[in-house]
Amino acid sequence: MSKTRAGYFFEDYRLGQVFDHATPRTLSGGERALYTALYPARFALYSSDEFARNCGLPQSPIEDLAAFHIVFGKTVPDISLNAVANLGYAECRFLKPVYVGDTLATRSEIIGLKQNSSGKTGVVWVRSTGVNQRGEAVLDYVRWVMVKKRDPDAPAPETVIPTLKPTLGASDLTLPEGLHFDAYDFAQAGEKHRLADYEIGEVIDHVDGVTIEEAEHMIATRLWQNTAKVHFDASQRPDGKRLIYGGHVISMARALSFNGLANAQMVVAINAGSHLNPCFSGDTLRARSTVLEKAEIGEVGAIRIRLLAYTGEAGRALEKQDGKYPPHVLLDLDYWALMPA
Repeated sequence: MSKTRAGYFFEDYRLGQVFDHATPRTLSGGERALYTALYPARFALYSSDEFARNCGLPQSPIEDLAAFHIVFGKTVPDISLNAVANLGYAECRFLKPVYVGDTLATRSEIIGLKQNSSGKTGVVWVRSTGVNQRGEAVLDYVRWVMVKKRDPDAPAPETVIPTLKPTLGASDLTLPEGLHFDAYDFAQAGEKHRLADYEIGEVIDHVDGVTIEEAEHMIATRLWQNTAKVHFDASQRPDGKRLIYGGHVISMARALSFNGLANAQMVVAINAGSHLNPCFSGDTLRARSTVLEKAEIGEVGAIRIRLLAYTGEAGRALEKQDGKYPPHVLLDLDYWALMPA
């Protein structure tokens, strides 16, 4: 009897199936240091304990997206080990800050299935929840992923496509306990712009670009314990290239957005996210944001942003053509962040 397994294929999933994923992770300062080494992240709340305490938190939390990657990574061996591509996200809520010393684990439930017309792959919708050592939910999200079939002749399951909220409203957002911006230090944060300084529809080109390297991507996928074959094994794709993990693109684009959105300190929700085109080593990544909505939650401002990540020269056209983004657009991410009102 084999002691190894090749992972789940599309025909192995059943609606309502629940996975308690292996390998819980206790976080140290190492994750914070490596996140900063991998991405040009400069948001002050995640960099300084003193800055965080001035904002009402007990210490500087782990970057929200780092927590997302860790929770996500737990799911890969059961959900997307045999994925062709991770397609998108919805209803993602960051419920509690994650701190050094916390231990994260993940549980997932299959909430949708649809076989593709080719009969060789299918789409799996899954809701995943990350919990800390006290059993408190810190993060909850839905994603959908295209997974290979082991046997193309295996019967297709009944198609069930879950109904998901297109966006989360300001009333759906969860503020970290104690958070305030009464003593916010704009000089230390790096920019003076607060919520009132942004206009609905305003477009921000984030100026900077970063060329993606193979080595940093491999460090990132190992750091997040993401074992999806397409990220490690070049023989998994006909072009012989390893696919850059979509979360790597998300974090890089978010870090680039600092130049223009330095005070968008905490990501509290992802309304929708789509990986539109593949990213490979050698691509130069750039970012552009559009302000979609603004709100105030008590004394704290909330800003809703559409973040596009694209490759090539700065200022390229990013508009949809015949309902589709051009091939140089890699990511469309709609998210909420907190900033001084």
